Amino acid sequence: MKTALHNEQIINLHMLNREDYQQIFDYAKRGNLQCPDCLGSVKLYLGIEHEPYFYHTQPSNKSCQEAEIPNGSDLTEPEVIERNGFIMPVSRSITLVEASPKTNFKKAVTVKNIPVFINQEFNKNQVDSSYLTKLLECGIRLDEKQAAAVLYTEGSLLVLAGAGSGKTRVLTARTAYMVIEKEIDPQSIMLVTFTAKAAAEMKERLLQYPFMTRSNVQKIVSGTFHSIFYRILSFHSPQRWNNQKLLNKEWQRLQILKNAGREIHLDEKQFAYDLAIQQISFWKNSLLTPDDIHTKDDWEEKVKYIYQKYEEEKSKKGLFDFDDMLLGCYELFKNEPAILENYQNRFKYFLIDEFQDINKVQFELMKLLATKAGNICAVGDDDQSIYAFRGSNPSYLVDFEKEFPLTTVVKLEQNYRSSHEITASANQVIIQNKKRRAKKMIAQYKNDNYPVLFYPYDEEEEATMLITDIQEKIKHGFMPEDFAILYRTHSSSRAVFERLAASSLPFKLDQDAESFYDRFIVRTFLAFMRMAIDEENHSALKELLPSLFVKTSLLQDLKADSILNDRSLLECLCHIKTGFAFQEGKLKKAVPIIRSLKEIPPLKAIEKIEQEIGLNDFINKRGNEGNKLEKGSDDVRDLKVAAKNFTSIADFLNHADHMRAMNKEIKNLNKSNPRAITLSTIHRSKGLEYKNVYIIGAVDGNLPHDHALEEYRNGDASSLEEERRLMYVAMTRAKDYLYISFLQKRRGRKAYPSRFLSSLINKRGSGQ
Repeated sequence: MKTALHNEQIINLHMLNREDYQQIFDYAKRGNLQCPDCLGSVKLYLGIEHEPYFYHTQPSNKSCQEAEIPNGSDLTEPEVIERNGFIMPVSRSITLVEASPKTNFKKAVTVKNIPVFINQEFNKNQVDSSYLTKLLECGIRLDEKQAAAVLYTEGSLLVLAGAGSGKTRVLTARTAYMVIEKEIDPQSIMLVTFTAKAAAEMKERLLQYPFMTRSNVQKIVSGTFHSIFYRILSFHSPQRWNNQKLLNKEWQRLQILKNAGREIHLDEKQFAYDLAIQQISFWKNSLLTPDDIHTKDDWEEKVKYIYQKYEEEKSKKGLFDFDDMLLGCYELFKNEPAILENYQNRFKYFLIDEFQDINKVQFELMKLLATKAGNICAVGDDDQSIYAFRGSNPSYLVDFEKEFPLTTVVKLEQNYRSSHEITASANQVIIQNKKRRAKKMIAQYKNDNYPVLFYPYDEEEEATMLITDIQEKIKHGFMPEDFAILYRTHSSSRAVFERLAASSLPFKLDQDAESFYDRFIVRTFLAFMRMAIDEENHSALKELLPSLFVKTSLLQDLKADSILNDRSLLECLCHIKTGFAFQEGKLKKAVPIIRSLKEIPPLKAIEKIEQEIGLNDFINKRGNEGNKLEKGSDDVRDLKVAAKNFTSIADFLNHADHMRAMNKEIKNLNKSNPRAITLSTIHRSKGLEYKNVYIIGAVDGNLPHDHALEEYRNGDASSLEEERRLMYVAMTRAKDYLYISFLQKRRGRKAYPSRFLSSLINKRGSGQ
């Protein structure tokens, strides 16, 4: 039904403003909506599969008892029908005649403009190896191209392993084949991965292969770049590379950088030291010393200075960090040719996983080692290269033959993970990239579950629609671990996290996923509100001082003034002496403004802090200091979206504190709760797979990100192509169901569907 009662007033969905749907949903959730016919309690269905409608929470004794109750609720089952493969409630309007004006609710649509699925036999290969025959007998199948990659052991080999193509099986089968059938000494094999988890998984697989013994597996030198080359360093110079001298904690590196920053008067609260660490790591992995760097702006100039001081301090104290493990080994090989030759003679075969993620120092190390024997096997997919911020460069894979001219190329183009509908849609996205190795993934099955594009009004409604859809699917037999919600940056997950935290659904998130309310700019705005309702709040005062350009060292003076003159800490701001008359006058004006905040809703309070206290200068300064992805002004807009759901500052602050606590609790539960919905950035989801995937915020400015669009406008398309690869990676995590969200409003502004999906949008199928 399309009508309901709220405070004795009729609400008609066709007459309702689009932005009010979420508010009506929340009214209903609190039990504030009634059926106009029987006056029974009703709720609003706000999901993906159907247009919004009201439904009874309990059966009615009147004729309206057949009104629909959506599946996924914990209520009495209504009459249902099967539609598009889902068992859904019968929809029936039972009240007033619908009004003529139509709502601007945009229905979800399916993507159907994809090639017809052709069922092909891909697993048949001409087995010409006794070991491959043995593998087949053990249930380990290899298709023709996979078998070719396994059997080619001499010379340089590039295996282009597309999404879901079984690259781990190829790598491990090739290693076992070399050891068992080719009788290659396992000690002459180096198997390099990017994560310790991947290395451990490969060892476990090798142990399950025919004739592979634990002794053989242990003799293979396998591990991450860092673990392998650190072993070499510590063997040749154990004193210099003693792990007691390793700066393995971020706070240790931060401390050295901050000490250097003080020399040029960098404010710890305002300078983005976390980003400085990332930038320094990028330079080091690109083999750039401070003397090699030509800075682009003032921020890079500051980072270059503290980089120089950082290296000097480490050298003076004999310390090293993770990046130094690779740099140190590179320098060892370059400066000690005899040592390099020793390792060149020992290692004859090199297998490198995830080659698209390799950076300059890693590539140079492998080239030095492999040049003599020439037996190097690089496995990767340039379409999944998404770590440029770490120094990764897909051009090493794209241009592999330039360094190894006699390379044989094998393409693994069979996708064994995703359905035809998902694989074909992803192909249409990634084919638009210009700098890539030509390939086209072919799925092994179809399921008629076409990707769904849906159009939430904003982030709040997007979260509601997702949770509704997940609840419906769990009602029909899916498990929580079958679902993943993927986003471009952590800040995009705020609404979804809050909606899940308020539900009974189990979920997990990345360990480094900072609570939205712990973000620097957000904490600053919350501090003003906290100060408004508690003028003696020491921690709030400390949080807001930097935004008023007051040094936190003056906090002790404020505390002393409060005690000596018997006035609140907030009142003391009026009397603080900074030595600048303009600043002192501004502080006096700020005090009554802060006091006035407690009388207004949080959204108005945020606007008042921004406009009347004048935080824009501070926000812009903080947001422009090297952080391409996350700007302070974006945080403010996100905070406004969150605040609009609350009428009092106290309630909003309680909500923020609760969400911060929930963030910590959920992360603590992650290890003990594997059966949970996954919330993850797209970067962290790489290599994983789920039956159901939701990609949220697929709009220009988010995916692709603003920084990539800006660089594209300035003539550099590399970042935009990486953003398209991110979209491709996200889409190919899905096995059976894929949902992509196009917000109509993002951060309070009109949003436009991601340009990456234009080929899917313009020729889409009919609505559901």
